Amino acid sequence: MAAYAILNLLEVTDRKGWEDYRANFQAVLAEFGARVIAADPNYQVLEGEWDGVSNVIIEFPDLDAADRLYNSDKYKPLLDMRLEATKGNLILLDGI
Repeated sequence: MAAYAILNLLEVTDRKGWEDYRANFQAVLAEFGARVIAADPNYQVLEGEWDGVSNVIIEFPDLDAADRLYNSDKYKPLLDMRLEATKGNLILLDGI
């Protein structure tokens, strides 16, 4: 069953670092069978409060693939890069 990671990007503190991350992230995603299905800085809030500068939704084949990517040696340098360049929230959830 598909799984989804949702990144709510609150702030970009290092634009170059964020661009470097984005330039290298797609190749790692593909290795784990994942793909970005939505990424938009111009989102519409319908209910409640939602802060941030952008949101990204990534689809994985399953939760195991998402966990393997997040904890992989290939992703570790990119994760460090993203955490240094941005502030945000990240959740992982199982599809239905």
